[in-house]
Amino acid sequence: MSTWAAKRFWAAAQAEACDGGFTVRLDAKPVKTPAKQPLVLPGLAMAQAIAAEWDQQQGLIRPDTMPLTRAANSAIDKVAPQVDGVVDEIANYGSTDLLCYRATAPQPLIDRQAAGWDPLLDWARDALQAPLKVTQGVIPVSQPDASAARLRAHVAALGPFQLAAVHDLVAISGSLILGLAVTRRRLTGAEAFALSRIDESWQNELWGTDEDAAAMEALRRDALLTAERFFALCG
Repeated sequence: MSTWAAKRFWAAAQAEACDGGFTVRLDAKPVKTPAKQPLVLPGLAMAQAIAAEWDQQQGLIRPDTMPLTRAANSAIDKVAPQVDGVVDEIANYGSTDLLCYRATAPQPLIDRQAAGWDPLLDWARDALQAPLKVTQGVIPVSQPDASAARLRAHVAALGPFQLAAVHDLVAISGSLILGLAVTRRRLTGAEAFALSRIDESWQNELWGTDEDAAAMEALRRDALLTAERFFALCG
């Protein structure tokens, strides 16, 4: 029977120790990933959180309501087989980091970006040993090779489950620095998301908020907060 069965078939989901870590059992049946790999998780807390997602399913199974399960599946099926490629993809955000590209006008927006983003670039310089250059407008700016190498090393030090979380933190925010700041607890996920949306917030203040855009914004924020939680569960 497929893990992603159409309807609930188990009485209870439980987190248990297994070879190599922890897993989730649906009654006596161990959960597997969509690629039929064993769902072996790095810690009990993550296994318990994923078991809770399965226990919350009633009637038809809804994978969209199981974000931690989907993140774990991604770590096993997609990240683990191609770690170097995922590291490169994440690290490449550092070369065009959102925090380095500033508005040319108006001055209040320039000031707001500086107030929000400069402290994070200072943190990257001091804590990550990765100073980055700032430019105005959209003309690309080349970042120091040494900084790029250090940022990649920080990403490469992460395991597959952590990489799955960091991928979403970085891709959603558009900033490697913001993503790493969440992993180092320099920022909360909510703070990182707000900092990544300074330009959009400015436009909303000027022109008002579109309902469809606001709904998409909420989904992106929820996804980033899930990535923050998943990273924390990696232990």
